[in-house]
Amino acid sequence: MNRLRKIGERIVEVMLTLSGSITSLAILLIILFLFKEGIGLFNNPEIEKGYVLCLNSSNPVEKLTPYQIKQIFDSEIENWKEAGGTDGEIMLFRFDEIFNMYSDEELGEDYALLPQKLGEVIAQNPDIIAFFPEKYLPEGNRSVKKLPLENIQVQDFFGGKEWLPTATPMAQFGVLPLILGTLWVSLFAILIALPLGLGVAIYLSELANERTRKLLKPTIELLAGIPSVVYGFFGLAVIVPLIQRTGHLPVGETALAGSLILAVMALPTIITLAEDAMRNTPRAMREAGLALGATQWQTIYSVVIPYAASGITAAVVLGIGRAIGETMAVLMVTGNAAVMPHSLFEPVRTIPATIAAELGEAPAGGTHYQALFLLGCILFIITMIISISAEVISKKQINQGL
Repeated sequence: MNRLRKIGERIVEVMLTLSGSITSLAILLIILFLFKEGIGLFNNPEIEKGYVLCLNSSNPVEKLTPYQIKQIFDSEIENWKEAGGTDGEIMLFRFDEIFNMYSDEELGEDYALLPQKLGEVIAQNPDIIAFFPEKYLPEGNRSVKKLPLENIQVQDFFGGKEWLPTATPMAQFGVLPLILGTLWVSLFAILIALPLGLGVAIYLSELANERTRKLLKPTIELLAGIPSVVYGFFGLAVIVPLIQRTGHLPVGETALAGSLILAVMALPTIITLAEDAMRNTPRAMREAGLALGATQWQTIYSVVIPYAASGITAAVVLGIGRAIGETMAVLMVTGNAAVMPHSLFEPVRTIPATIAAELGEAPAGGTHYQALFLLGCILFIITMIISISAEVISKKQINQGL
């Protein structure tokens, strides 16, 4: 009988070990796949694949930055002098325009003469900048100068201030507004949720009677099970109009609306975990504090909270993780504008909301697709840094307590 029991225990042990190994391996493979897809972004050219930018050979400009090209095609830069060239009004030329200039007969069968015609257009206009498919590049035409282009740069991605992944001819993958938008909304959400959550946790653990606690605790835990889209609808119907009216704003979809919704969503996690940690404080420690002459409040902040610091820290970390990783509710109430945040009363866009809104439209394996995967990598790193920091703080508090 003992032999069979030992065999059964051994089988269970092996199954649990195997389950843990498979789970760990799956998580590792997911992380590797995420980073592999994301890092591939920096192997892509700055301009759309298969296209080139060409100038007249007489133009002294030898190189343009991605942001300068974007400004030129948006008509924000209209003179070559602003881009490092000589005084002259920039002439924009897009590929479709060639078909308005020449008939199909003039372009030849299967557009065989199209490269020649493009070369003529560029040669005749010294201030032109032409954007067209590379296969129609007029080889051998000395009047045509192809602009040198590099792969997407790391500094442009992390330091760029514009996120326009579908811009033509030069997509803008500046992730800085998305990172700051995520941190901006999450920070103020935690500043709102943390004091409220700890206050409710202290009340339920130390002050509320058993009847009140049994009524409030399940109600609070029930809030954690509400789908985020429901919170989003609540924000759109109640919080957004309230902010718009109170602040006399043109729109109510702002960073403040996102922070308030995230604070409400993070509260159940913070309250539940913090309250459980406080209730696990040994009764003997409470009685020792009271026996030494401490009041109930002195016992709470001098004995209970320090003892439960590890659990409270875990509650805060999970609350921050809920705020940073939330997608749908934030997407619905923040205005979804990828701009640098300067105020809580302006629209912003977060990393999770960007991934959710754009992944379905991004061609698989393309530059936009890889950029979204890299956003997932950034979100993973931010969450990991928060978790490690919380673990370090928690251990430090425990060691100080000992």
